[in-house]
Amino acid sequence: MRRFVSVEEIEGAVGEALGTTDWVEVDQARVDAFADLTGDHQWIHVDRERAAASAFGGTIVHGYLTQSMIPAFSTSLYAVEAGSARLNYGSEKVRFPAPLPTGSRIRASAEFVDVTTGGAGTRVTTRWTVEREGGDRPVCVAEVVTLVVP
Repeated sequence: MRRFVSVEEIEGAVGEALGTTDWVEVDQARVDAFADLTGDHQWIHVDRERAAASAFGGTIVHGYLTQSMIPAFSTSLYAVEAGSARLNYGSEKVRFPAPLPTGSRIRASAEFVDVTTGGAGTRVTTRWTVEREGGDRPVCVAEVVTLVVP
């Protein structure tokens, strides 16, 4: 677990691998709960019978569910303690290059790719790559922007 207590420390780590998380299973119960929470009950995520007959051979995880797991992944790799607050500023270049079959295990790796100061604070961009165990392509690649408020 790395701790960053200043913007300068974050800037010094740009381009370095911040590590890789442990594996986490994304089971059907999590997918169903996400569908209920978001109202996204598309059959490919929640209808086991219909999905089993599809090209995927079963249900697949919502892309946004995969992306939404990034904050939890970050807590196992690093802590940013700089500034008075750290706020979600948004995401850039989010892609889901491969489907994620429900029941798969995933893990994530991260690196800081940009630090820009100005306006309301410092924007720290972190590139996340989420991979599926046994997969040949990432299931999510996203640049997440955090605003570090002075």
